[in-house]
Amino acid sequence: MARLPLPPPRPVLLGELRPTEDVVAVHPATRLVRIFTTRSNHPQRWDTFRYTGPLPHGRFDPQRPKHGEPVHDPGNGVLYFGLSVRTSIAEVFQTTSTVDRRTRGPHLVVVRPSRTLRLLDLSGLWPTRVGASQEISSGPKRITQAWARAIRGAFGDLDGLWYRSSMDSGAPAICLWDPPAGGALPTAPDVLLPLDHPGLDVPLSRVCEELNYLMLN
Repeated sequence: MARLPLPPPRPVLLGELRPTEDVVAVHPATRLVRIFTTRSNHPQRWDTFRYTGPLPHGRFDPQRPKHGEPVHDPGNGVLYFGLSVRTSIAEVFQTTSTVDRRTRGPHLVVVRPSRTLRLLDLSGLWPTRVGASQEISSGPKRITQAWARAIRGAFGDLDGLWYRSSMDSGAPAICLWDPPAGGALPTAPDVLLPLDHPGLDVPLSRVCEELNYLMLN
């Protein structure tokens, strides 16, 4: 069984970091894909981080819960991205395997960061060296959120995490934290469309067929 204990003390996390191996630089030309909801308990805009958490579905939410409940923490924002539409669809709709294009007003946004992002690489050997495994990208979220808090506390200069999507065959996924990543979002997106836009009918249908997800029109 893959190992995923609670994170070790901060000196261990720091001591095992090899910056040239363990930090991924994401170039500003890289397109990042996100699906977000405009009508929900936590409505969002394309360029806003979520400061309320940790939420049950937020794998690397960095907020510290109070009495087991989410809190609002202006100093700990989080956003999740894929490098493809398929990764974002697979992750966002994983609970039901049903892509609901209308309820809660889902939108698709594609952005390019305004500067190079520096992310801790969880897809490499750093998790193994600090006593974890690749289970960090797929294990219980209560534990992965504890890792997120520990990593954020140890590496406050990093923008977030580079990890493997557990729903899209290990394809890259990105978690950004604000600060400091809030200043890395562009002033305008490359693409911003409601998920039920007719122009998305064919590509979303293809993605759902690949994932064996049901798409609701």
